[in-house]
Amino acid sequence: MIFVRDKGRMCNNILQYGHLYAWGREHGRRTVSMRFAYKYRWFRICHTPYHHFLSYLFAKYAAKWGLLPVADFGIDEPAADYAAQEQRLLDCRHIVAEGWYARWYDLFLKYKQEIVALFQFDDSVRRQPDLLLKSLPEARLRLGLHIRRGDYRRWHGGRYYYTDQQYTGLIQRYLGCLDTEDVQLFVCGNDPELDETLFRQSLPGVTVCFPKGNPAEDLYLLSQCDRLMGAPSTFTLVASMYRDLPLYWIEDPDSTPADADFGHFDQLFKQIK
Repeated sequence: MIFVRDKGRMCNNILQYGHLYAWGREHGRRTVSMRFAYKYRWFRICHTPYHHFLSYLFAKYAAKWGLLPVADFGIDEPAADYAAQEQRLLDCRHIVAEGWYARWYDLFLKYKQEIVALFQFDDSVRRQPDLLLKSLPEARLRLGLHIRRGDYRRWHGGRYYYTDQQYTGLIQRYLGCLDTEDVQLFVCGNDPELDETLFRQSLPGVTVCFPKGNPAEDLYLLSQCDRLMGAPSTFTLVASMYRDLPLYWIEDPDSTPADADFGHFDQLFKQIK
């Protein structure tokens, strides 16, 4: 059994576990996500065997007390060689695997549909977003925007910490390149001081919605849109994974994106640092 352990946020955990799940499937090894055994209890994986709090406690303290070996994939160096860590996974019957750099891109893609199935949303998560979507008329474009603030004020020196004005300006420029005005915009994020009035006044003719769901509800709603935008983040990346949605990562808030500038999960997930 490989017990997958990591810190970080929900979508980081989904991607990290996905890589180790794929490696385990390829080598005939069972995996358990310690994170989804006790936290983020919104997904199908949380109801599968061994995904419960006792598994989390067992693996945590067995590793702490030296009863379980640990394969550490957390060395943040470009030339890091994880061959020895992978060999430990092969050699040990039971082991804890941790670290953000456990990555096997080809295997992830090979087992991608199984990973997506494991992280399907519970009915309780889908309920409110589905009600919102059903309350709206059909639209030519449902655009999902994820606004990440909080820790992004400091991460990478604040490189991806954008203002409401920058977001609305970019969306104005993007929509100006389209041949339709029938657009619904769903704005999800973690900033309680988001200027909703600015969004509505800056985007006349656009139906602007602020769902204000929990992280899983926002992730599900974004996964139901037609296109996604946001600062580079695993949140929009995972949202795009479910239905292979076009995703535009905002590297330059002064850009004018076109449809050709949108990428897809199978390429973009290799760019996450």
